[in-house]
Amino acid sequence: MKYLHTMIRVTDPAATLRFFDLLGLKEIRRIDSEQARFTLIFLAAPGDEDAQVELTHNWDPEDYSGGRNFGHLAYEVDDVYDTCQRLMDGGVTINRPPREGRMAFVRTPDGISIELLQKGGNLPVAEPWASMPNVGSW
Repeated sequence: MKYLHTMIRVTDPAATLRFFDLLGLKEIRRIDSEQARFTLIFLAAPGDEDAQVELTHNWDPEDYSGGRNFGHLAYEVDDVYDTCQRLMDGGVTINRPPREGRMAFVRTPDGISIELLQKGGNLPVAEPWASMPNVGSW
């Protein structure tokens, strides 16, 4: 057996691609089906192309809810503080800041929860993260 990908449905591919680009994932392939009216966009972290996220955009409008019911995607990052700062600078809300230098949660434009975990041990506790409150749900 081999892990292939995790699929999430998205309503705005451009906004979702901007989000994942800020996170550091890159598009590795795309499939458009005019007959079935959908686009599939596969993303991966550079150097880890075997762990893919498939963004599915159905061209006919649908209301997607329950992103929290999905659970979350988790990514190990080299520096959780730098990653959170890059996301914040790009307009992303940090729903659960990395107060202890280890773990943070953010959401995609469609409400999918993304967990960011510090590679190795916790970073030293630092501001503004240590005193930053949770925002919304994660």
